[in-house]
Amino acid sequence: MRNGARYLPGCIRSLEAQTLEDVEFVVVDDGSSDGTADLLASWAREDARVRVFRRASGCEGVVACLERARAEARAPVLARMDHDDIALPDRLSAQLGLLEARPEVVLCGCHVELFRADGLGDGSSRYQAWLNSLTEPTEIARDLFVECPLAHPTFMMRSDAVAEVGGYRDRGWPEDYDLLLRLWEAGGSFAKVPEVLLRWRDRPNRLSRTSSDYTPAAFRRLKVDVLRRTLLEGREGVVVWGAGPTGKAFSRALSEVAVPVRVFVDLDPRKVGQEIHGAPVIRPEGVEAYRGSFCVLAVGQRGAREEIRVELSAHEWREMTDFCAVA
Repeated sequence: MRNGARYLPGCIRSLEAQTLEDVEFVVVDDGSSDGTADLLASWAREDARVRVFRRASGCEGVVACLERARAEARAPVLARMDHDDIALPDRLSAQLGLLEARPEVVLCGCHVELFRADGLGDGSSRYQAWLNSLTEPTEIARDLFVECPLAHPTFMMRSDAVAEVGGYRDRGWPEDYDLLLRLWEAGGSFAKVPEVLLRWRDRPNRLSRTSSDYTPAAFRRLKVDVLRRTLLEGREGVVVWGAGPTGKAFSRALSEVAVPVRVFVDLDPRKVGQEIHGAPVIRPEGVEAYRGSFCVLAVGQRGAREEIRVELSAHEWREMTDFCAVA
């Protein structure tokens, strides 16, 4: 945390109320200049489970702080928490129970309730609904390249699995999504407790809204970087299903790393027969001619992604082998 005095008391109360008591709280204060240090010192005096590590001045940044916390943590399971969120009492016990019952799961989350002082907009409400619709490993894996399918403040993960992939990294894109994709690449699976166990505060000045590491372009660079060395390996380029803004942006990201876009697929008669970035636009029935390519579903219209999934699956295209959804 950094300068978290305004919301920290509520976070602390929620952690003190956890039904799981056999925990340590590793807190990294990244050079706060408000009353954060005093609040943390008071908490540590009152609770022997609290260990505070403070940078006196300056700012190391979120990745450095996450790695400091990981280095100091002594337990075989790590749970993430931000200073401005509220954990419901059973959050830690329920997530730990999931990991203990399912050894194949290396990282789990839970459902979330987004909240903000002035209420949620339509975009945030849709995002919350999407996050909470993904619970089981197959559901999460299916949408892995749409967006980060688990909220970072809900991460609970096996420390040895995180260590094996190198922990958090600062690569100019979202550090939580980067970690999740590397765990997936290493063969890990993910799940969620199907209950709302975290109240996730949405603030206009939170880091994910202000840093260039979390822009749509940064997300696309990360997705393409991982796709290139996993699902795209050995394929004859990419078919981009969707010739709108999402498809065009994704094709540019592919081109930047020399992955050829062979064709766009679209229903709009004004686009069919045209070229975008040198690739022709064809109707859906023409996609069978590109079986050697990998297909990315880059469509933004509500419901379109599911329709295309059904259509491709009916023609024996396999999701996460021959095609995947992206955004």
